[in-house]
Amino acid sequence: MVLRLDDTDVERNSDASVESIFAGLRWLGLDWDEEYKQSERLALHRQKAAEFFAKGLAYRDFTPAHAADSNQSSAQGAWLFNPGMRELSREESDRRAASGEPFALRYRVPRGQGRTLSFTDSVYGEQSKLADEVEDFALLRSIESAHEPTSPSDLWGGMPTYHLASCVDDADLGITHIIRGQDHLTNTFKHLLIFEALGIEPPQFAHLPLLVAPDGAKLSKRKHGPVVSVTTYRDAGFLPQAFVNFLCLLGWSPKDDREFLTLDEITAAFTLEGVNRANAVINFSEVDPFDPKAVWLNAEHIRALPVDGLSLLLQRFFTQTGLAATPEKLLAVTPLIRERIKLLRDAVPAADFFFLSELAAYDPADLIPKKGDAALARRVLEHAREVLATTAFDPDSLDKTLRQAADSLGLKAGPMFQPIRVAVCGRKNAPPLFETMAVLGRECCLTRIRQAEVRLQSLDRTPLVDKELQQ
Repeated sequence: MVLRLDDTDVERNSDASVESIFAGLRWLGLDWDEEYKQSERLALHRQKAAEFFAKGLAYRDFTPAHAADSNQSSAQGAWLFNPGMRELSREESDRRAASGEPFALRYRVPRGQGRTLSFTDSVYGEQSKLADEVEDFALLRSIESAHEPTSPSDLWGGMPTYHLASCVDDADLGITHIIRGQDHLTNTFKHLLIFEALGIEPPQFAHLPLLVAPDGAKLSKRKHGPVVSVTTYRDAGFLPQAFVNFLCLLGWSPKDDREFLTLDEITAAFTLEGVNRANAVINFSEVDPFDPKAVWLNAEHIRALPVDGLSLLLQRFFTQTGLAATPEKLLAVTPLIRERIKLLRDAVPAADFFFLSELAAYDPADLIPKKGDAALARRVLEHAREVLATTAFDPDSLDKTLRQAADSLGLKAGPMFQPIRVAVCGRKNAPPLFETMAVLGRECCLTRIRQAEVRLQSLDRTPLVDKELQQ
């Protein structure tokens, strides 16, 4: 795998964006064998530009950049070229360049020959366009020349455009297939001309559907920053294999309509011919940047992980929040919450009570069972504390003991278990009760039950006027 950074657009390039790309690729496990920066290959790009100029395949355009689009040169009104610049003599061009006048270098697209440019795209099929409809595109951006170059290496100091740099690098590195976004489909006609000028057969092209926002707008890091940043998903607790699974289903699907796919399964099933032509919508909102399907897939991949592997991944999220989650205890907690989390970060709010020395404040009214009162909750907790002091603290023994305790109080399981669950977990919704209590341990459970009994006393001190209002 070759990683090549198209970083010749200085205004849009930054160290932070480059590092974000590297971090995202490494997280996804998409390692590379060779690495290139186009900004470090400028000499080669400029050399090829000089060769095109020497062969008459390119010309200097001294038109100010802001005025180019206002000079229309076709019947349809689309800008194709500036006749005055295209027809400028070599002598006049050299003179103006030597005087230091800024210019861009443009490719001299063949015109008036009835020529058709065509290629077969692996996704979009046969593509063709008249050369007369292709504008004289820039090879080097506007540059200032203090003197006439005397050799190719002494040529122009302008930065190469995407068209020139990418094609020259593709040719130099022996690239056989170019797979990129559908928005570059029309650029391919320009690139055919550059490959022809370089004297090589064009690579095979495949253009992929674009990823668009719910409103149909193309995703942009300027407008949709968190949504398009891979590290956003990493930091939120997506699994890399789940994220790859999600990305592959944007514009492609296996013939059997499977959605949960491992990388090996994707590799075996994927073909460019199976890629859809319609743009793929990423469903997100200002409140939630994550597509529900991505979240669902992540939950499926989480459940498919072995407990020990998942526990290791969760450790980072507990450590970040300052919770003292030892590897041993977290390993015991992980199977209790695996079915309850969709993102790795969800594990912290789902299981923080396992690692707290004291529970956060909760509403004492939560201790009261449905169709019960504070007195019933108090009886349940007192009796539970008595039987839990002597029973074995494993899930089966706890199950048997607390069901027997419910029978002795004449209660069903629900009214018996709710006060205990809230007492030991600090919430109504929690992992399976008996397994949770076994992990917390006897002393912790008894302490929290005693604290819950104290919390219940606060309900007895509710002012009389409040009770009347509640009734």
